[in-house]
Amino acid sequence: MSPSTPIFCPTGALRASINVGNPILACLNETGDAVGVSVDLANAFAAELGLPLELHVFKSAGESVAAVSNGEADFGFFAIDPLRAEQLAFTEPYVLIEGCYLVRDDSPLDDNAQVDMPGIEVVVGKGSAYDLHLTRELKHATIVRSATSPTVVDTFMASGANVAAGVKQQLEFDATRFPGLRLLPGRFMQIRQAMGVPHAYGKEAAERLRQFVERAKAGGFVAEALERHGIVGATVAD
Repeated sequence: MSPSTPIFCPTGALRASINVGNPILACLNETGDAVGVSVDLANAFAAELGLPLELHVFKSAGESVAAVSNGEADFGFFAIDPLRAEQLAFTEPYVLIEGCYLVRDDSPLDDNAQVDMPGIEVVVGKGSAYDLHLTRELKHATIVRSATSPTVVDTFMASGANVAAGVKQQLEFDATRFPGLRLLPGRFMQIRQAMGVPHAYGKEAAERLRQFVERAKAGGFVAEALERHGIVGATVAD
């Protein structure tokens, strides 16, 4: 353990905030344990620091961010966003994924630019990166918030809203559960997934985390984790 290690673990163990609401990064397996790319990265970081790891698992991005911001966890895995950056110091992204729109087959919408219109209701996962992004960007459409990202399409179907917004892979999976749905072409945003630590932990902690992410990308760890967990459609960030 290096002299700088305690900046990450005021409780004696390294506490990682894991969001299982984004299946690209983590999910619960058959026994209820969190698994995925972010869990692998958390274990590798704890091993590098020589610390025991505690996983604090949450069902939504908003809860995961709040846990780190409020001191319930020491670091986490989040999409980079200006609002979150007020509380968290982000590394460079390690994975890039796409935010897309889903509509019914009979919807008149066929282009992302058509979504921001009066009378259009867009369902998002509360506190997600695309919720924060669309809250800033949409000027005319109305945002409807589902409790978590995995429940967006269920809320979309039950509410009669016009559009569901989310991570492309989650929407593609949900489209197999409900007939008569289609993705609009392209994406409305690129979601840059990074690791983050509270600003209160200081610049040394942020730099240590940044260096870890850069090594994980350059050494092939992130690419291998994506392959190991069968993740398609996500790319390792440069």
